[in-house]
Amino acid sequence: MGLFDKLRGNVQKTETTLGPAEAFAAIALIAVASDGYITDTECQALSTTLARMQLFRSYPNDVMRRMFDKLLSILQREGLEVLFNAATAALPHDLKETAFAVTTDIVLADGQVTSEEEKLLNDLYRVLEIPEDLAVKIIDVMLIKNKG
Repeated sequence: MGLFDKLRGNVQKTETTLGPAEAFAAIALIAVASDGYITDTECQALSTTLARMQLFRSYPNDVMRRMFDKLLSILQREGLEVLFNAATAALPHDLKETAFAVTTDIVLADGQVTSEEEKLLNDLYRVLEIPEDLAVKIIDVMLIKNKG
């Protein structure tokens, strides 16, 4: 154990907690960020996707912006894995299939699936306990949707 490891051991870690809407948005954000960068087009597409959902319909633009600022801050400070774990832990059961479908749609929207995006979808379906046949069906539908 090094000197700095001893010091880090004395620092209390704060648990990252998210509300249900934040958890859903975080999973969608992770889908956009999983390839290592976020373009302005991806941010706009993410905002549009979430704004169409009942869950976010009552969220004014400034509230959405603050929520994304918080999520991006967690992503930058603590990393993708911490945000992923916090989001999947806080996501309500009734939103799990929806989160997987939206994430799949975001990943497939550009017509290419990177190895990082494929890993994300595999990890997400396992952690959210989506039945494999349903996950395959969702991916199949999103492939059809994003074909044209």
